Amino acid sequence: MKSQQLRKLAPELDSLRLGSGWKIDELSKPQIIVESSYGHSHPGSAHLDKLVDEAGIGIKEKGGRAANYFVTDICDGEAQGHDGMNYSLVSRDIMAAMMEIHVKATPFDAGVFIASCDKSVPAHLMAIARLDMPAIFMPGGIMKAGPNLLTLEQIGTYSAQYERKEITEEQFMVYKRDACPDCGACSFMGTASTMQVMAEALGIALPGSALIPAHLPELKETARKAGEHALGLAKEELKPSDIMTIQAFENAIMVHAAIAGSSNSLLHLPAIAHELGIQLSPDLFDKIHRKIPYLLNIRPSGFWPGEYFWYAGGVPAIMEEIKEFLHLDVMTVTGKTLEENLKDLQLNGFYKNCHKYLPALGVKVGDIIKPLHTPIKAQGAIAILKGNLAPEGAVVKHSAISPRLMQVTLKARVFDCEENAIEAVLQKKIHPGEAVFIRYEGPKGSGMPEMFYTTEAIASDPELVETIALITDGRFSGATRGPAIGHVSPEASEGGPIALVENDDLIRIDIPARTLDIIGTDSIERSVEEIEKILSERRAHWIKPESQYKKGILDIYTHNSVSPMKGAYMEFFM
Repeated sequence: MKSQQLRKLAPELDSLRLGSGWKIDELSKPQIIVESSYGHSHPGSAHLDKLVDEAGIGIKEKGGRAANYFVTDICDGEAQGHDGMNYSLVSRDIMAAMMEIHVKATPFDAGVFIASCDKSVPAHLMAIARLDMPAIFMPGGIMKAGPNLLTLEQIGTYSAQYERKEITEEQFMVYKRDACPDCGACSFMGTASTMQVMAEALGIALPGSALIPAHLPELKETARKAGEHALGLAKEELKPSDIMTIQAFENAIMVHAAIAGSSNSLLHLPAIAHELGIQLSPDLFDKIHRKIPYLLNIRPSGFWPGEYFWYAGGVPAIMEEIKEFLHLDVMTVTGKTLEENLKDLQLNGFYKNCHKYLPALGVKVGDIIKPLHTPIKAQGAIAILKGNLAPEGAVVKHSAISPRLMQVTLKARVFDCEENAIEAVLQKKIHPGEAVFIRYEGPKGSGMPEMFYTTEAIASDPELVETIALITDGRFSGATRGPAIGHVSPEASEGGPIALVENDDLIRIDIPARTLDIIGTDSIERSVEEIEKILSERRAHWIKPESQYKKGILDIYTHNSVSPMKGAYMEFFM
């Protein structure tokens, strides 16, 4: 055991651990770090101490000694609407770095990593990949829906309705009061839920562990099993690099297509893969989403709250539907192949246990997970668009877009920050047939915040949601609905073509053809050669804006982050 070897090199270690409450006999046991994002920052992390305790019990019962470490995450929901959102994406990289420090500075033989939410799950997975020591990820579960199936992503819509005086303050307060009835990730297939699913699909979490409703006893039981399992991983020295191979990432992207996962996964999966020396190209996401149908009827693209996914069988049930496409021979954290895991679940009562919760809800499995031969849509939810506006690519979740906007030419309305754009939307200054641009919001611009409130303002307007598009070098919430195209690369702060767009330019969006182009100026269509000349002239006069950050982590991040299409991670740490 590595921990025992390092005890000889650092004789003070025993004394310090004894002073921390360890017992003499525990010093010679396998030492397992239990990392989590526990803290009172939001419902996705406030309950994780209970899962940490359960993992510790499992570790102890199998003859190990747990050591609990914490790196609390922030909440994207609490960071919305102000400059706090600029700190969201960079927090992923800082959390991963802090976990690296924890493990590298002190000897451990294996790790259990516990998290629930948007940045904490990818941060933990990045740390697992970077450290490449025996490790298991334990998803923190999902909250149940509120009264009348109310879920948090609806609050953005109600907020826009309140701003337009369509609902009263009293009605709005009732919605806010009831939207988060307990702990866990928000109950829709946003980034938090998607990344829990991705962890299981990658094989680094126990089968069936993603999105267990946090109020169920199964969540604590699974955390204890994860703790127990960490001892076996330490003994066998099964490492994340043995599990999270390119084939495993392809499996995860296939599951992502089937569940209509969050567009933010196209930032997180490449960043995780990069830690393992694996490059995930945007074209790979597009290729897989073209062949894997969208099957999951869960919000925001579907109807049901997120907790219903686990009741229908969760990730294993989705994998069974797309089984013919998956790499079934990949190794997983169980020490078995994916194919062996799926067979075990058929025999050990997993599905029966999940399905027992459905009758009281009046819902059937087929209402939630559609069969492969009768999908919700024939392709996955994500498309990668390229063209003279986005030479490196842009991301669109087309499952949430009106058919009227799949192939359309729109007139540009340009804003250099989200605040001005959302004001224009709410004050009815945006009209049908326009493309709203929000730029200088990429990683090197402002830290790549979400454009959540603007998308919700558009999505809640019956006229605009069918007739305009939002185009940005920023990103979107996993709860985003409606005509939103993000991650435009190169970003404006790098002098990408999005920085050169002017009001009344004509923008052609063709999602089936996967193109995004500037095709005209002054509301007049131009030839390709004319557009190239005009953009060249504009580029010659473009002046790179001075960074708004002069100190602190955002100064570091905006100077050292890579393109959104590569994962927006910090080269500073590489």
